[in-house]
Amino acid sequence: MTDQSTGQSEPRSGLSRTFQSWADRLGLRTDPTIFFVAAGLMVLFLILLVIFPNQTGETFTAGREWIVTNLGWFFIFGVSAWLIFLVGLAVSRYGRIRLGDDDAKPTYGNVSWFTMLFAGGIGTILMFWGVAEPIYHFSQPPRDEVVPFTIEAAEQAMGFSIYHFGLHTWAIFTLPGLAFAFFVYRFKLPMRVSSVFYPLLKDRIYGPIGRTIDIFAILGTLFGVAVSIGLGTQQINAGLTELLSVPDSVLVKVIIIAVLTTVAVSSIVAGLDKGIKRLSNINIGAAVGLMVFVFIAGSTVFLARQIVETISIYATSIIPLSFWNDAMSRYTEEGWGWQATWTVFYWAWTVTWAPFMGIFLARISKGRTIREFVLGVLVAPTMFTIVWFAIFGWSAMDFDGIGGSGGEITQRVVTEENVPLAMFTFFDQFTVPEGVITLIQGLAVLIVAVFFATSSDSASLVVDMLCTGDVDAGPVRQRMFWGIAEGTLAASLIVLAGDAGLKALQEVITVIGLPIFIMVFAMAFALFRGIQTEVKAAKVVEPARGAARPAERRRPR
Repeated sequence: MTDQSTGQSEPRSGLSRTFQSWADRLGLRTDPTIFFVAAGLMVLFLILLVIFPNQTGETFTAGREWIVTNLGWFFIFGVSAWLIFLVGLAVSRYGRIRLGDDDAKPTYGNVSWFTMLFAGGIGTILMFWGVAEPIYHFSQPPRDEVVPFTIEAAEQAMGFSIYHFGLHTWAIFTLPGLAFAFFVYRFKLPMRVSSVFYPLLKDRIYGPIGRTIDIFAILGTLFGVAVSIGLGTQQINAGLTELLSVPDSVLVKVIIIAVLTTVAVSSIVAGLDKGIKRLSNINIGAAVGLMVFVFIAGSTVFLARQIVETISIYATSIIPLSFWNDAMSRYTEEGWGWQATWTVFYWAWTVTWAPFMGIFLARISKGRTIREFVLGVLVAPTMFTIVWFAIFGWSAMDFDGIGGSGGEITQRVVTEENVPLAMFTFFDQFTVPEGVITLIQGLAVLIVAVFFATSSDSASLVVDMLCTGDVDAGPVRQRMFWGIAEGTLAASLIVLAGDAGLKALQEVITVIGLPIFIMVFAMAFALFRGIQTEVKAAKVVEPARGAARPAERRRPR
């Protein structure tokens, strides 16, 4: 068998010949082993999860409990270390290295590039947690000495919320994204997770070890996106219940998934430039419009002040929070628990998105320098996140009464534990005509829906790249398969296993997050070694700055 990405001949086993035969019959252009093994494991895992949801949940709950209790410090330290590494790389002399040929130009303009950063799903997260997380920490402060609903609780709530969705979250995406872009565009390696480990594995990335890495990355991506699809579906259903009295039921959730999967598949057929790019540009414009409405219809002067002040809150809290492990929790009544539920869970969950978001970022960032990539991917979304949380979070806490005892939003989100209704309950607090509120809530549902569609679309594109190893889109039927598979996975969990299945899946991806977390750590070492190799080779091959280098050297054998 010949590897489609490398042209290398490999001995063919009976199983690989069977897979190749299936791929030929179906007209696929992919690595058949990666494609069929990943698809088969996804189906097998789904069957086990559906048949034994409680047993599976108990097993992975125990695993998650052990991980967050004994290795929580590792996750907290690790993400902070990645952020320091990336910033150091960007400001160093290595920051001038271009992700592509030395004369390459960025594929997308800055505005389109920025909007597509949100296509991977961060937009859905902001819609889901923009009100809910500040309210949670406002009413139940993470630190024991802080009194709920006070000014101190509000400021701390904002600091923790942006810590969870600011630079640290984007560092988890930026590191693999930079590594993929560097090795794919500089070393001319396949668009696969295994390519990042070329400095460590050499040609073994084309063998069983490399394929195992890629299959595992595909499964992590599928299940990580499935959980987000579940959350997004819950929020859409909650919004429709609020607006149209639509029942909050399994059937409605399945219909929502079916409709939006159809939209995602249509975008897949249109391709990256016409599909994801177009949807992203439209949706980020709608999200900004929603944010402007809250800013104008709310306490405008108060929010303007808080936007500026929130930058200070984040700047002064980021270093303490980056290394806070709640190490003294053993001396409190509750003991270790808050960070296990929040920060560690976030990092473990987010890192399951690292292969997906990393490859997607690499795909849209060809031609940019390391400095442009790192600073752009870290800073631009973080600044948007700060403004978003400042406007929505402070407005929500203001409505519920800073210095008081809580209000309707706290009642819904914390007391009733109905997080999907947070955004819609928030809009009910505005003193504007009811028709306007209905329109705004409807727009919010639409924004979440389109973010959901672009997330599925982006994930399908990336999973297909992991299978083909090619930056160019594979046959439409391949990408459609993964788009339909993601929707089917989420819908099957809701129908066959209900909440138990989704909760079990959340436990699963936390456990899966540990090996992926370790893998991303290894990416940092591989990337640094690859950059050093590139710089040393450049000094030998091109003593004159700016001289072109032969493509053969970029692909070391």
